[in-house]
Amino acid sequence: MGLLYRLGIYFYGWAIRIAALFNEKAKLWVSGRKTVLKDIESAGLKDCLWMHCASLGEFEQGRPVLEELRRKHPNYPIFLTFFSPSGYEIRKNYPGADLVTYLPLDTRKNVTRFLDLVSPKIAVFVKYEIWHCYFRELAKRQVPLFLISSIFRPDQIYFRSFAKWFRNTLKGINQIYTQDQESIRLLKEIDIVAALSGDTRFDRVLAIKKSGGEMPKVDAFAGNHTTIVAGSTWPADESKLIEFVKSAEDTRLIIAPHQIGEGHIKEILAKSEDIVRWSEWDGKTSAKILVIDAIGKLSTIYRYADIAYIGGGFGRGIHNTLEAAVYGIPVVFGPNYQKFKEARDLIAAGGGFTAIDESELFNILKKLNSNKEFRKNSGEQAGNYVSGNSGATAKIIKGISSYLA
Repeated sequence: MGLLYRLGIYFYGWAIRIAALFNEKAKLWVSGRKTVLKDIESAGLKDCLWMHCASLGEFEQGRPVLEELRRKHPNYPIFLTFFSPSGYEIRKNYPGADLVTYLPLDTRKNVTRFLDLVSPKIAVFVKYEIWHCYFRELAKRQVPLFLISSIFRPDQIYFRSFAKWFRNTLKGINQIYTQDQESIRLLKEIDIVAALSGDTRFDRVLAIKKSGGEMPKVDAFAGNHTTIVAGSTWPADESKLIEFVKSAEDTRLIIAPHQIGEGHIKEILAKSEDIVRWSEWDGKTSAKILVIDAIGKLSTIYRYADIAYIGGGFGRGIHNTLEAAVYGIPVVFGPNYQKFKEARDLIAAGGGFTAIDESELFNILKKLNSNKEFRKNSGEQAGNYVSGNSGATAKIIKGISSYLA
């Protein structure tokens, strides 16, 4: 099994280099790794606190822990790595870390050289990031390893009868912190002990809310109208929402698409004459729909919403529901949400709603739009769900700090 894993890693490396000839994201993945080891050597990081995230979403989960580690242990340098360009390219200048780089591919040679240079005091991996060579070498060097905000499902390879090799990779982790009790039960079945911490994203979205960011431009657009904020949307979401708002009275729609390339923004603008883009809206032009053509604004924009719509549910899967729910507003999404515990929990709590098609989506939005009392109660349930699940960061920090004492 180890040989197959190593062959798979090498094949992936070659495949992405070929893809880089045609794909911009793959090109960033390859070019960004060319000088990683030299950059680390130049930085001279030793005895650092190292956190690794796959992408931007995992970074937002790990961020509360990273920032609390900085606060509690200021004498240690902070090192942050990413696997994907969608995380690194956005957070490469993150001020909370002393160095931010890509993670070299999981080969024995890369891992040995990487850890020789970094010499981490601890290693914290977020959610699904499980790399055999890194984990084995960290265990060999007796570097405490933590997996945080993890979540496990019965269909994952670790729980297959033939997957002892993959289970052994998990056994090299000093402490696994899970989001839910079901993950602990599954791990116990394969003789792995884990601790229930909850999801650190609850702490993160509560911190964002508390920071109180203001966006007067959005406030002016929303005005006294019922406002739907649609975050991380895809074309399948946008078409449905625009059609709904065309016939909805006294309603405004703010779309923050997942992809903000010029081509996609123009496709959205072409769907109606009643749409204006963020960068061109002067505060006076009349429009029912505002398209956000900039990044990093969504979590604050939700502050001005009466109803939130989370994109991706009519495609591969929904995006972050918590950064909307924290503001005490009902959250709506498409049918592909089952893999996301917080979405299932929001539905159970009465603060989340799912639609299988356009007709059902329109009915849900109409009810939330017209029935203020129903909308208020649903929003309160969403907000209570978020506030009631905070505290994961403190539990994780307590465990990690015991290794740094």
